[in-house]
Amino acid sequence: MRPRGLDEVIGQEHLLGPGTPIRQLVDRDAPMSLVLWGPPGTGKTTLAYVVAGVTRRRFVEISAVSDGVKKVRAEIETARRELGMTGRQTVLFVDEVHRFNKAQQDALLPAVENRWVSFIGATTENPFFSVISPLLSRSLLLTLQPLSEQDLRRVIERALTDERGLGGAVALTDEAADHLVRLAGGDARRALTYLEAAALVAGAGRADAAQATIDVAVLEKAVDRAAVRYDRDGDQHYDVISAFIKSIRGSDVDAALHYLARMLEAGEDPRFIARRLIVHASEDVGMADPTALQTAVAAAHAVEFVGLPEARINLAQAVIHLALAPKSNAVITAIDQAIGDVRKGLAGPVPPHLRDAHYKGAARIGHGEGYKYAHDFPGGVVRQQYAPDTVRDRRYYRPTRHGAEARFSEVLERIRAVLRGPRDGR
Repeated sequence: MRPRGLDEVIGQEHLLGPGTPIRQLVDRDAPMSLVLWGPPGTGKTTLAYVVAGVTRRRFVEISAVSDGVKKVRAEIETARRELGMTGRQTVLFVDEVHRFNKAQQDALLPAVENRWVSFIGATTENPFFSVISPLLSRSLLLTLQPLSEQDLRRVIERALTDERGLGGAVALTDEAADHLVRLAGGDARRALTYLEAAALVAGAGRADAAQATIDVAVLEKAVDRAAVRYDRDGDQHYDVISAFIKSIRGSDVDAALHYLARMLEAGEDPRFIARRLIVHASEDVGMADPTALQTAVAAAHAVEFVGLPEARINLAQAVIHLALAPKSNAVITAIDQAIGDVRKGLAGPVPPHLRDAHYKGAARIGHGEGYKYAHDFPGGVVRQQYAPDTVRDRRYYRPTRHGAEARFSEVLERIRAVLRGPRDGR
């Protein structure tokens, strides 16, 4: 089912439009070096084959997993001779180029710099860390995105009907198609592999069989993965994420991991999960463990930087951290009470000594007069009024005695005693 031309490529529209590097490589038939970076099954090898096919260039594929410098140099020498004798160019495709060490990648440089070949390297790893700078600087970096659900459905539909695929011998139910898209996770190769396995289980191609049907049960049997009942736009989405957060809040780490696994297996957007963890870190843990927010944010960065399936580990670490952390809702209570007072109109004028005094004429109207610079006093704290009169005695933040917040509670009492003195009230 590999596309035979650029027009058959599904997805990656941002790389295939008019004027894009790949189009120029094809239309102008000019030597060009590319590094294709993206998750598995997004079309890196496909694009290399298509470029070579439609330009009628020699296509040489090298696997960085099994081939070494000797083969690289031999293929480059052959390409150089071919270019010199016939003028025919060679596309040298190096799959998993990040698996080459520095010396092996260095061997590619003369061919790339002298344009003896059109180098195309494919990698699933961040090339800024896995590809040497001289090679990367001589190549255009193109980033491939996971295929969207719509793209995957087009891939599946083509495989069902095309003679190169199943040729109409199999029907796929809507529920099975939905499940197949979820299982594929943006990977077209995985979608086709699962579809082929399911077609064999369904009996497609038997002489005595009419059109076979793949339903969810057949698909589960073929890929050994149960369908998770989960509608990302329906009740299951909201029920599961609710149970997930409440399990973390209740410190049941096992239940929280169950719901995390359930969402991941159902194809939930991991960025949505990461965002909820960031919110939960401040809402339900807060200052009882200030590192919880750092962990949640780091997990969110890992989701963007690494992606699934590896990022499941980072999400699980964040879930475990948050579930086992001491809990406090003092942060959300504090900000919501402060917002509540503002909405009630308790937003009086800023005390004159705190107003901006940097502009000409500010002193004449009393702005900044009497302000005490905190660093000039012992402990960096000095008694003076900071809040407007309307909320002068409000105490929004009320720390618990849980975890690290117990220490902040003691510090806060000492600070408030200095700031407010005997007037410290509600």
